[in-house]
Amino acid sequence: MKARALFTSLAVVLSVSLLAIQPVSALTVIDPTNLVQNTLTAVRTLEQVNNQVQQLQNEAQMLSNQGRNLANLDFNVVSRLRASLARSEQLIAEAQGLAYDVQSLDSEFARLYPDEYAATVSGDQMYRDARERWEHAINGLHTALRMQSQVSHNLGEDESALADLVGQSQSATGALQAMQATNQLLALQAKQSIQAQQLQLTQDRAASLELARQAAASQRAREVRRRFLGEGTPYTPHAVQFYGY
Repeated sequence: MKARALFTSLAVVLSVSLLAIQPVSALTVIDPTNLVQNTLTAVRTLEQVNNQVQQLQNEAQMLSNQGRNLANLDFNVVSRLRASLARSEQLIAEAQGLAYDVQSLDSEFARLYPDEYAATVSGDQMYRDARERWEHAINGLHTALRMQSQVSHNLGEDESALADLVGQSQSATGALQAMQATNQLLALQAKQSIQAQQLQLTQDRAASLELARQAAASQRAREVRRRFLGEGTPYTPHAVQFYGY
């Protein structure tokens, strides 16, 4: 508006000046109204051009912002997390003793941890079963210790991945990069939760195997004692006299 008023004033002054300096014969050539109108038209055209330039600048800035928001995060720790979990899963797969499969576990448990021993089971068989139960308990403890060592090793890798992800999140240039970094942070948290469950699984398994071994050992001891005493009337000591004394 200030520019328009300035150009209008300039046009008026110019027309008055021309009227003052031109001879009378030339006054019929100058049209002040037309000059003012042309000047106003030029001012409006200049304003439109300025508005269009500003609009183009705004659109360019908007496109630049959209480009940053849509920029992909060139960083991914998912493969590292999967490899870490795969190592833990491999330890569970290598676990010896009672299988983790439910059907196989039921049949093996019924054989090695019976509620009571049948009379047809020999003493040697009970000894071999006791030995196998002891081996299962040792293997369960070994698996739990191996898992603890693996988790301890994985924690160092998790700390490195966490530091990398935090750095990527803080340096993200757009919404997409920030969201992708956040998703990977959530994946790391989920991985640690799964890892904790794996560790708890092996520890609980080792404890359960030991408790089952103790219970089976008590049952075996009762059976051995029963077989030693026999089914008849137990021996009752009484005084014995020799030669009438």
